[in-house]
Amino acid sequence: MLFTKASEYALMAIIAISKQEGATDAVTLSGDLKLSYSFMAKVLQSLAKAGILTSRKGAGGGFVLAKTPSEITIEALLRAVDDHCAMVFTCSAALCNCPSGEAKSSLCLIWPFLNRLQSKIDDMLAATTIADLISD
Repeated sequence: MLFTKASEYALMAIIAISKQEGATDAVTLSGDLKLSYSFMAKVLQSLAKAGILTSRKGAGGGFVLAKTPSEITIEALLRAVDDHCAMVFTCSAALCNCPSGEAKSSLCLIWPFLNRLQSKIDDMLAATTIADLISD
């Protein structure tokens, strides 16, 4: 799956937070975006743990960006919430490690194409920042 629910929530949350002045909390953010509070809170904690957000406690607390939007790549965001980058296919990155075995790997006609596609997507996600999304 290219984008999970967690990665979609993370993208929506980061864009919303980057447009706000001051901190915002998970309750407000989930209400504004019409998303599940409990799942949003989990996503925000993952982003804070990865150093993408900073969590502030107390009155006026909540989450703020720990980096500028131009320093946060889509790749970093996906890795923070999904522990991996977006994958086009579940095949191995190396044909010799084909999960179907060596006999099938030598017959695979789609792996070279899918591997090139995955490489292009990885490059795009590593090069695209939140600032790029906001400006689009």
